[in-house]
Amino acid sequence: MKFNRILLIGDKGQLGKEFSEYFNLNNIEFIGYDIDKLDVSNFNSLKDIFSSYHPDLVINCSAYTLVDNAEKDYESAYQVNAIGAKYLALLCNEFNSFLVHYSTDYVFDGKNNITYTEAKKPNPINNYGKTKLLGEEYIQSILSNDLILRLSWVYGNGSQNFIYKFRDWASKNNSLNISDDETSVPTSTKFVVENTIKSLELGIIGLFHLVPNGYCSRYEWAEEIKKKFNIETEIKKISKSEFNLPAERPTFSALNSQKIQELLKVDFKNWKDYF
Repeated sequence: MKFNRILLIGDKGQLGKEFSEYFNLNNIEFIGYDIDKLDVSNFNSLKDIFSSYHPDLVINCSAYTLVDNAEKDYESAYQVNAIGAKYLALLCNEFNSFLVHYSTDYVFDGKNNITYTEAKKPNPINNYGKTKLLGEEYIQSILSNDLILRLSWVYGNGSQNFIYKFRDWASKNNSLNISDDETSVPTSTKFVVENTIKSLELGIIGLFHLVPNGYCSRYEWAEEIKKKFNIETEIKKISKSEFNLPAERPTFSALNSQKIQELLKVDFKNWKDYF
């Protein structure tokens, strides 16, 4: 597929920044909006942008990702993750734009003992996951010309990721408790952008899981971060239940990306190789 007018929603988040950098480096024309200039749950504001720009590709990197806050403020998460996705789908349908949307491993309950394929029925256990699943469902009910990619443990140039948080915690503490009963796949924004672009070039449509191969626990992830950044803070294994957080997290939510690898004709590396 060839796109001339790209609309990037959520351009100031870590994934949006990665796309912006890619487009700028490759001299690809796009316009970007974030929460400071656009409320994705405001249909009229979105329609004004579509009417003036007529995008042929819309990449939705916007998301309400405050997992614990979503437990007490469901409506905010719902407006961004579900209603925002629905409005974008409606407008993409009206203006004949192709939509790329990102979802999450948190649409699953984490009770699997093998990696999740796209065939597994979602069953979210927290409000964040519930609103992200609704966003998927709204898009699928409106569009047939779209690409939905489920990601997990995304990290890049931003503060809403485990690397940033862990380094911040480590700078203030000699010892940290990290859960060893949360397992998923760390996924870099560079990996996501590279494989999204490849998918668009090949005209891939539908819902897919997009993460590297392999998986790890939060504790194992923290150990890798320690090594990479020469952090001396001690880390101790504990159960996630000991944190007593508002939102329940899936125990094992590692995704299986074999389906998209076959379409892309590539073999993804282990997540450590992208770190």
